[in-house]
Amino acid sequence: MITGANGFLGYYLTKLLLKNNFTVIASGRGESRLPFQGDGFQYICLDFTQKDQVENVISTHQPGIVVHCGAISKPDECEKDHETAFQNNVAATIHLLKASERVGSTFIFLSTDFVFDGTKGLYKEEDERNAVNYYGQTKILAEDEVMQYPHPWAIVRTVLVYGKPIASRDNLLTVVSKALEKGKLLNIFSDQVRTPTYVEDLADGILRIIERKAQGIFHLSGIDILSPYQMAVHVAHYLKLDANLIKDITERDLKEPARRPLKTGFTITKAQRELGYNPISFAEGLVKTFG
Repeated sequence: MITGANGFLGYYLTKLLLKNNFTVIASGRGESRLPFQGDGFQYICLDFTQKDQVENVISTHQPGIVVHCGAISKPDECEKDHETAFQNNVAATIHLLKASERVGSTFIFLSTDFVFDGTKGLYKEEDERNAVNYYGQTKILAEDEVMQYPHPWAIVRTVLVYGKPIASRDNLLTVVSKALEKGKLLNIFSDQVRTPTYVEDLADGILRIIERKAQGIFHLSGIDILSPYQMAVHVAHYLKLDANLIKDITERDLKEPARRPLKTGFTITKAQRELGYNPISFAEGLVKTFG
């Protein structure tokens, strides 16, 4: 069972699991935006902030594995409305954990580099968490709940996911390309450092966790260390668009509701060693995103 299946990762993970002959119960708010069909696929409308709905769906279908991708992942939205962020990112996770516990499901939780404060970068799984915004704080609270789960569990943290968009789900690379194609000026941060993650690599890493019955915390990201500004310039050059339209700015230049950690990015040695995780380069990811 996948939550947030209508989302960017949800689409690619559903696609990959179906390809590998898993039976997938995809869930999300509202109607399905997924193009899949067939005996191995089922879509269920689920508001995971509603405890009764969660208990009913999981007790009825008794999934062997629950992959919880759904969340409010926009930091500014979380900063502006703590209560809604808490209900979606923490309370919903608790509802899913309690219902999954009753049927003995393995639980896989999607988390973020924003659990870290960004003072050092290239974080390992065991590094101390210290979020600088409310989004990161909700993910820490949810992670703490997952770590108390009595059945097998895994936490997957990732960083700035990109790739070929599905439906209207844009990401940094496609936002940049669309703006440049229209000749729009862009202000992009140059003082933030990330290890951007190609979406199909992330889905593959989750599949590897499932197949190996791996447990614990795993950092799944790309290998290239880049600022969002550098990523945007690479997009411009690859698509032969005007990179001069991209202005590099710092956090001081643009006051957003939520602070961002400056240096994140991951050390992925554990995932490489235990999962055989082998992400593509950012250059290859550009080709796959726009090819």
